[in-house]
Amino acid sequence: MPSNPDEAGMKVLRILYVEDNDDLRGAMAYLLRGTDREVVECANGEEALSVLESSTFDAVVTDVSLPGISGTQLARTILRTQPLHWIVLCSAYDLAHWANELGQNVRSLPKPFDLDEMEALMAEIAASMELKAHGNALPTD
Repeated sequence: MPSNPDEAGMKVLRILYVEDNDDLRGAMAYLLRGTDREVVECANGEEALSVLESSTFDAVVTDVSLPGISGTQLARTILRTQPLHWIVLCSAYDLAHWANELGQNVRSLPKPFDLDEMEALMAEIAASMELKAHGNALPTD
């Protein structure tokens, strides 16, 4: 399971962020990082696939328009072997319907980014990972 507890026992959400624009990649990675999140940055799909060979992540957040392997090709490659992997496709185009067809844990995030929407999406992924860690048991009162 990719989520690792930190020193305080809190689950750390591991995110692979793929973006070819250096400035945007640095800024978004900075905003995504937190005490409960670790971010690894990649500049293209090929680099992301290489990183994924040796590391595991809870979510892949990727730009759709990348040089070489596109974000959608990257998503399809990941989903072939991990159909329930969380993938966030970022694009200036509305991809919501198309993302839903890729898989139940594939989401789209429109550019320019709404930080509240990004935070809500990361919270959804973290909650899903927490449920998975507890055997999908629903909380009881």
